[in-house]
Amino acid sequence: MARNMKIISVQLPQSLINAIDTLVKRGVYPNRSEAIRTAIRELIKKELYQTEISEEEKPAYIAD
Repeated sequence: MARNMKIISVQLPQSLINAIDTLVKRGVYPNRSEAIRTAIRELIKKELYQTEISEEEKPAYIAD
């Protein structure tokens, strides 16, 4: 696994899985994992880092 990633288990309703699969089929994301990682990154940015933070201070897990 790349970059010391860990596997977690998440339960999602089928409707969300279908939506993620649609994004993957359209080529927006290469796979489910990348779509979910992107969504989590955006949530963390929104919820934890709403104020301006310089790139040097930004934690690696929210880096684009």
